Amino acid sequence: MDTRIGVDLGGTNIAAAAVDSGGLIVSRVSVPTNAGAGAGAVMEGLLKVCGMIVSDTGCVPESVGIGVPGTVNTAAGEVIFTPNLPVSGVNITDAIRKKLGCPVYLGNDANCAALGEATAGSARGVHCAVMITLGTGLGGGVVVGGKLHTGLSGAAGELGHMVISAGGRRCGCGRLGCWETYASATGLVVTALEAMKSHDSGIMSQMCAGDTSRLDGRLIFKASRVGDKAACIAVAQYISHLAEGIANIINILEPDVICVGGGISQEWNSIEKPLLAAVNLDKYTSHSENVPSTRIVRAELGNDAGIIGAAMLGIL
Repeated sequence: MDTRIGVDLGGTNIAAAAVDSGGLIVSRVSVPTNAGAGAGAVMEGLLKVCGMIVSDTGCVPESVGIGVPGTVNTAAGEVIFTPNLPVSGVNITDAIRKKLGCPVYLGNDANCAALGEATAGSARGVHCAVMITLGTGLGGGVVVGGKLHTGLSGAAGELGHMVISAGGRRCGCGRLGCWETYASATGLVVTALEAMKSHDSGIMSQMCAGDTSRLDGRLIFKASRVGDKAACIAVAQYISHLAEGIANIINILEPDVICVGGGISQEWNSIEKPLLAAVNLDKYTSHSENVPSTRIVRAELGNDAGIIGAAMLGIL
């Protein structure tokens, strides 16, 4: 069986799957990351999930691909920096390569998600696709001609770190006004807290039992749907910020499709129409007639996108 192992190295769990050449998952496992126990424990978990997949399928994989939430040196198999895992500066591929006797590849997790959607999801069959993931942060990836565009050092695709508000909110990267600080789930919460200072938020406050530390994207959208003033304003501002960044991407790259994934994409029914309307106003070709238009769609693969894309690192 021609299979490859895809691994999603997360802060809480390490998920892995055997994936066939068409992007179909045929077996999957997951173990706790145990990040608090240090790099050695994380490596044990990586080796364990790979061994479990081999035992389950009875096959030595063609390759192993690992998606990491941070910057990586793909050539050296080394994690350059990841904020939530104790493996910065660690080569996490050699031990797996020695154990399984196959090539091992490393990639950024958002890039892997983009590759997964291009292989088997909402961007399959197109020449140029962009993936954005709306979670705690805002990740991105660009696929052209079936291959990831990773740039000179492998760090390309950090779409969340383009500035959309000069001098705006401070980002974890050190810059001010990054798209991530407005269009991530974290950014939505900040926007909601700001709105609560000057607008009625009784419904939203009741939903979080008066504890604003419990606010999250799902609660804010839920409150907006039942008319909470602060939540409605926060959601409208959030969609405007999201549209601004997407319009920038279209104006720079004009891809065939932009896939929107991550936790906030679960609110697609609430987001889609106002988002598309706002993007259409801002994109450079808004006044052009009879020209192809970038499709903006919800990603299809959910949490599987990163695993499938990681498995494809060795062949695409």
